[in-house]
Amino acid sequence: MSRPLRIEYAEAFYHVTTRGNEKKNIYVNERDRRRFLFYLETAVQRYGAVIHVHCLTNNHYNLLLDTPLADLSGIMRYINGSHATYFNNRRQRIGHLLHGRKQCSPMLMHMQRNCPYAFI
Repeated sequence: MSRPLRIEYAEAFYHVTTRGNEKKNIYVNERDRRRFLFYLETAVQRYGAVIHVHCLTNNHYNLLLDTPLADLSGIMRYINGSHATYFNNRRQRIGHLLHGRKQCSPMLMHMQRNCPYAFI
């Protein structure tokens, strides 16, 4: 059975988080972190995403982003897929790097006007 579709909104704020499979690290060193930040920057250029806040920890990340074109799935597929491919190739490993589906929640309008950064 397929997963239910997520409704995506244009010009919406989302809090997105993705964790490493089995809570394992998704960045081993500073080079991995810089490469991940490169993928974030490329997503901004390619999809028009606006990343307001990012927080990288060893085994997961949080983003607060704005999706002008209602393409959150495409943005996250690019970021997660690119990083997983890089990480696996660099370490000559196979298998999942990231656990399941991204966790995301649209930020409520009243929170957009206040300070949503407290969540991240």
